[in-house]
Amino acid sequence: MSKFEEILKELGTLDLRGMYGQDFLLTWDKSMQELGGVFAVADALRNLRERNISTRIFDSGLGVSLFRDNSTRTRFSFASACNLLGLEVQDLDEGKSQIAHGETVRETANMISFMADVIGIRDDMYIGRGHAYMQEVSDAVARGKADGVLEQRPTLVNLQCDIDHPTQCMADALHLVHHFGGVDKLRGKRIAMTWAYSPSYGKPLSVPQGVVGLMTRFGMDVVLAHPEGYEIMPEVAELARRNAEQSGGRFSVVNDMDAAFEGADIVYPKSWAPFAAMEKRTGLYGAGDSAGIAALEQELLAQNARHTDWECTEQRMARTNGGRGLYLHCLPADISGVSCNQGEVAASVFDRYRTPLYREASFKPYVIAAMIFLAQVENPVEMLKSLEREGKSRKKR
Repeated sequence: MSKFEEILKELGTLDLRGMYGQDFLLTWDKSMQELGGVFAVADALRNLRERNISTRIFDSGLGVSLFRDNSTRTRFSFASACNLLGLEVQDLDEGKSQIAHGETVRETANMISFMADVIGIRDDMYIGRGHAYMQEVSDAVARGKADGVLEQRPTLVNLQCDIDHPTQCMADALHLVHHFGGVDKLRGKRIAMTWAYSPSYGKPLSVPQGVVGLMTRFGMDVVLAHPEGYEIMPEVAELARRNAEQSGGRFSVVNDMDAAFEGADIVYPKSWAPFAAMEKRTGLYGAGDSAGIAALEQELLAQNARHTDWECTEQRMARTNGGRGLYLHCLPADISGVSCNQGEVAASVFDRYRTPLYREASFKPYVIAAMIFLAQVENPVEMLKSLEREGKSRKKR
């Protein structure tokens, strides 16, 4: 049996009916079988592309992208995913749209969706805003389809919000699945999601929250580590605890980076801003308090500066399981002596893990494509079989 046939056999055992016609906003809204379906379809699409077989399920259509924060990997991953499936990408630049003139979310969502099959949104800057905005867009296009305004309801994919970063965390998880040899091999593995020093402030909470919210579902031993005062959203921490109880894994919180690294199979050192500070920043922006925002920035930079010792060093990597723990990062990392004087990770550690890091990032386009595929294709196994059977060359040789 070929690798592709093995993937399809596994895919055929999963109940994926709840994915069809639905958005992908939070990983914890999806069942374990649905998460497994994303992994399987991502692997199947990659397998076909590696064999030079076209995976275009669309002859035409748009993938609309809206990035309210800077992005390299996720922006190009979304464009790659859309192109892989046959969609053309159109960026929505809010500064050049009628949004600045008071156009409502409902109106914008419908106006961009006449021939759109997917909308990807990154809105991660302000607590209480990003996920709520995505839900508002989702409701608007659903209403547009129900009212007969839209011929189809575009799928909405969360490319990072204030709560979760599902495309990143699912790519991280698929990287772990391949590294350790299967989803079942993740059970019992210790992963340290740990804060690390950065000379900047205001990095979103969505990656650490997404990691603890997802990895606790696989029966892993998940350790969240940060200095006192850098807590994540309490409801996400509680979700991680419940997930660990249900999966037979563990979830713990420590204020000691060395303790988190001890015996870890995977480490994920990354800076983030405290939840309380992010909430305060949202309020200040809402009030237009520029002086308050500037004061908060200085306060947070000073707070960060008290924890410059929270760095992923060779000495800490030596504490991991056999000294061979896998280093993860969503990138770009703050590399000491390279991108900044002192940062999240020592240059020697980053250089040693550069290839695995790039491999980790390479799963994201396929994960996004799989999310779109499962929302747009009612029978994924048959569609994948059809693509292989047709065998249309992606590239003329």
